[in-house]
Amino acid sequence: MTLLLVVLVPFFGALLPPLVIRSGRDTCAMATAAVTLLALALLMSHAPAVFSGEVPKAEIPWVPAMGLSFSVFADGLGFFFAAMILTIGLLVIIYARYYLSREDPMGRFFTYLLLFQGAMVGVVLSDNVVALLVFWEMTSLTSFLLIGFWRKRADARQGARMALVVTGGGGLALIAGLLLVAEAAGSYQLSDILARGDVVRASPLYLPALGLVLLGAFTKSAQFPFHFWLPHAMAAPTPVSAYLHSATMVKAGVFLLARLWPVLAGTDAWFLIVAPVGLATMLIGAVIALFKDDLKALLAFSTVSHLGLMTMLLGFGTPMAAVAAVFHIINHATFKAALFMSAGIVDHETGTRDIRRLGGLLWLMPVTGTLALLASASMAGVPLFNGFLSKEMMLEEAAHTAYLGLDFLFPVLATVAALFSVAYSARFAIGTFLGKARDDYPHHPHDPPLGMWLPVAVLVVPVIAIGILPGAVAGPLVALTAGAVIGGPLPEYHLALWHGITPALVMSLAAFAGAALLLLGFARADALRLRLPRLDAKAMFETTSAGLVVASRRAVAAVHDGSLPRYAGVILATLVAVGGYGFWSATHAAGSRPLLPVSLPAATAFLALLLASGMVLLRHGDRLTALILTGVVGVIVALAFLQFSAPDLALTQISVDVVTTILMLLALNLLPKTTPREESRAVRWRDGLLAGLAGLGVAGLAYGVMTRDGTSISDYYLAESKPGGGGTNVVNVILVDFRGYDTFAEIIVLGIAALAIYALLDPALKGAAVRRIKAMLPHEEALDAHPLLLVMATRVLLPLSLVVGTYIFLRGHNEPGGGFVAGLVVAIALIMQYIASGYGWAAARMRVDAQSYIGAGVAIAGLTGVAAFLFGRPFLTSTFGYLTWPVVGKFEVASAMAFDLGVFLTVVGVMVLSLAQLSRVSRRIDPAPDNQEPMDVRLEPSASRAREG
Repeated sequence: MTLLLVVLVPFFGALLPPLVIRSGRDTCAMATAAVTLLALALLMSHAPAVFSGEVPKAEIPWVPAMGLSFSVFADGLGFFFAAMILTIGLLVIIYARYYLSREDPMGRFFTYLLLFQGAMVGVVLSDNVVALLVFWEMTSLTSFLLIGFWRKRADARQGARMALVVTGGGGLALIAGLLLVAEAAGSYQLSDILARGDVVRASPLYLPALGLVLLGAFTKSAQFPFHFWLPHAMAAPTPVSAYLHSATMVKAGVFLLARLWPVLAGTDAWFLIVAPVGLATMLIGAVIALFKDDLKALLAFSTVSHLGLMTMLLGFGTPMAAVAAVFHIINHATFKAALFMSAGIVDHETGTRDIRRLGGLLWLMPVTGTLALLASASMAGVPLFNGFLSKEMMLEEAAHTAYLGLDFLFPVLATVAALFSVAYSARFAIGTFLGKARDDYPHHPHDPPLGMWLPVAVLVVPVIAIGILPGAVAGPLVALTAGAVIGGPLPEYHLALWHGITPALVMSLAAFAGAALLLLGFARADALRLRLPRLDAKAMFETTSAGLVVASRRAVAAVHDGSLPRYAGVILATLVAVGGYGFWSATHAAGSRPLLPVSLPAATAFLALLLASGMVLLRHGDRLTALILTGVVGVIVALAFLQFSAPDLALTQISVDVVTTILMLLALNLLPKTTPREESRAVRWRDGLLAGLAGLGVAGLAYGVMTRDGTSISDYYLAESKPGGGGTNVVNVILVDFRGYDTFAEIIVLGIAALAIYALLDPALKGAAVRRIKAMLPHEEALDAHPLLLVMATRVLLPLSLVVGTYIFLRGHNEPGGGFVAGLVVAIALIMQYIASGYGWAAARMRVDAQSYIGAGVAIAGLTGVAAFLFGRPFLTSTFGYLTWPVVGKFEVASAMAFDLGVFLTVVGVMVLSLAQLSRVSRRIDPAPDNQEPMDVRLEPSASRAREG
C-alpha cells in the first residue's frame, strides 16, 4: 500500500501550505518539501524490488464488475518518471522559496505545486486506464493554475488559457483513444494491455485509437503543430517553468508514447506519423529558439525542439531508438531544469531576461555563470557532458533511417536541427555570461542566496557525472527504464564517450562547424528572417478561438431559444424517428401471453381517463379547469395501480397528486387565469400529429412488452426482500436497502431543490418584486380569506393526520407505506395550516423550521449508511433482528427504519419549505422588518389578532 501513498501523499500534503504559511515562509517551504520528501522516500523503498526485476503493485477496487480500480504499478518506466518528478519537485520547492517575492502568496503556490505533483505521479504510476485519464486531466487543470499564478498579468492569464485549451482538448481525444485501446485489448489494466500489443495492433480499432492517442500526446508535449502554447506558458514564475515545462508536464506526452510503445509501435502508421512529427518539431523549435532574445523564450523553444527529438526517436519504432529516447529524457531533465533556474536567477538579480541587455555576468555572478555554462554545454551536445551522449545516439539512429525511400531526409534534417541546437545554446551562454561586464543592468547583479543556486548545482552534478562515466552512473537506470519501454530484451548497446569514427560523429562535427558559421553571420541571418513572411501562432490561436466562440454562440442561440414547445417537439420527433426506424427495420412475431379480460370497472375507468385527457386538451386555456381535470387523471392512474396490485404506488400517486394540486393552486394564484393565445392552426395540427405518433409508439411498446414473456430483476427482489432486507413490502425494501444509495442521492437533490425554491422566491417578498406581484393580481379582496370552517377543520384534522402519517411510516417495511408517503401525508397536514390560517399564524407556531428538517433528514440517512462501516460492511448496508418485550411480544427491528426516518424528515422539510414559501408569496405577504415575522395583508390587523387569539 505504500505505492498508493506515493500518489496520495502530495494531495493530502496540499492542505498544509495554506495552514502553515501563517508561521512564516520558511516553515511553509519546509512543510512542502517534507511532503515531497516523504513521497520520494516511500517510492525509494521500492527501488531494490524494481531494480531486481519485480513490478510492485497496489490496488483498491472501484467497480470490479467493470474492471475498474484505483491501481498503481511501478515498473522501470513508471519508477523513473516518478523519481524524476519528485526529485526535481523537491529542488524546485527549495528554489521557489527564495525566488518568490513577499508579495506572492506562497501558500497558494505550494498548494498548486503539490496538486500538480500528485497528478503527475498518478499519471506515471497508474495501472488503470480510467485512473490515468483522471490524473491526466488533473495535470491540465493544475498547470492552468500554476501558469496563471500571477493572475494580474494579462500574458499569464492568456498563457494559462492557451495551455488549458490545447492540452485539455487533446485530453478529450485521449479519453476516446485509450478507451478504444482498452476495448481492443479487453482490459482496462495497463499491465494487461501492455502484454496484448499484438491483439491491439490486429484490431480494427487500432488506427482510430492510434490517431486519438497521438493527438493527446502531441498536444501535451507541444509537438508540431501544437507547439505554440508552450512558449506562451513561460509567463508563469520560473519555478513553474523549470518544473512543468522541462521535466514533468510536457514530458507527459513523451511518457505516454513510451508507455504505449509495446502496444502501438512497430507499425507503418506509427512510424509514418510519429517520426516526421517529431522531426518537424525538433527542427522548427530549434530554428525559432535561435532568434529569441528572451532567455525563457529561448529555453522554451529549445524544450519544444528536444521534445521533438524524443518523439522522433520513439517514432522510429526500433528498440535502439527507444533506448536513445530514454537516455535523452534523463539528460534533458537535468540540464534543462538547471538552465531554467539559471535564467530565473538572472532575471531575479538583474531585472531583465533580454539577452541584448546582458553579457559578462560570469564575472559578476561566478557561481551562477559557471553552473549555467556547464548546463549550456550539455544542451549543445559538447563532449564530456551527458547531452553529448544522447545526441550522438540520436544522430546514429537518424543516420540509419529512411522515410518513404528517402535515405537522406532524417540524417540531413536531424543534423540541421543539431546545428541550430548548438547555435542557440552558444548564444544563450555567450550572450548572457561571457564578454565584458556591463554597467547598465537594470539592477546590479550578484550571486543569489545558497537556496537558489544549490538546486542548480545538484542538477549539474549528473550532467557532468553521466557525461564522464555514462555506463557507471546512468547505465543501470537506462537499462531499467528502456526495458520497461521495449517490453522485451534490450538490444546490444554500450554507453561510452568514444565509439570511433561513426556517421553520428561526422554529423555532430558538421553541426558544430555549421553553428559556428551561423553565429558569425547571425546579424545577416536575423535580418533575412525578418524579411521573410512569418506565421504568428498566437494570433492564429486567438483568431480561431474568437471565431469558435462566435460560431458557438450563434449555434446556441439558434438551438437554445427558450421555447419549451420547440424543445419538446424536437425530443418527441427524435424519439418517434428512432423508434419508427427500429420498428420497421426489425422482424415481428405475435406475443405469447394472452390479454387479460376487461372488466366493467376497468373499462369505465379507461373511458373516464380518455374523457378527462381529452377535456384537458380542449379546456387547457382555463388553467383552473385544466388543473381539476389533471387531478382526475391522477386519481384514475392511482386506481390502475390498485388494479395491478401495486398499493404502494397507488398511495404514493394519491399523495403526490394532492401535493401537486396544492402547489399548482398556489402557483396559479400568481398567474393569469387563462393561457396566452396559441399558435396557428397548422402548428396545432403538426403538434397534434407528433403527439399522436408518440402516443401510439408508447402504447405499442407497452403492448409489446406485456404480451411477451421475459425475465426481470423483480424475481430477485421478491425472493430476497424478506431474507435479505427483513421486510415483506418489496417496494420499501428496495428503496431503503437494495437501492438505498439512489434514495439517499434523491433526498439530497430534493433538499437542494427546496432551498433553491426558497432562495428564488425570497426576493418576491421584498421591495419592487412584491409590488409587481400585487400589480399582477386582481384588486378585489376576498370577503373571507380564511373561512372559519376550513380553519377549524384543518386544526382538528392535524393530530389525526400526524397519527396516520406515523402509522404509515411504521408499517412501511412490511405493508404499503414508508417514509416517503408518510412524509407527504404529514407535509400536507402542515401546509394546510398555512393555507387555512395564514402564513403568519402557522409560521409563528412552527417549533422547528423546515430547513432543519431537511438537514436532519439528510444527516440521519447519511449516518445510517456510515454506521455500516463500524461493522465492516459497505455503505448503507442494513440489517434486522427480532426483540421480545413483555406484553408486546416478539417484533422485528430493522436498521433501515433509521434511514427511512431520514427520508421522512427530508420529505416533510422539502414540502413544507417549498409550499409554505409559495403560500407566503401567493398570499401577498408584505415585507416585514428584519426582527418581525411577516403578516398576511389580506386580514385587517384587528381581525387578524382576534382570529389568531
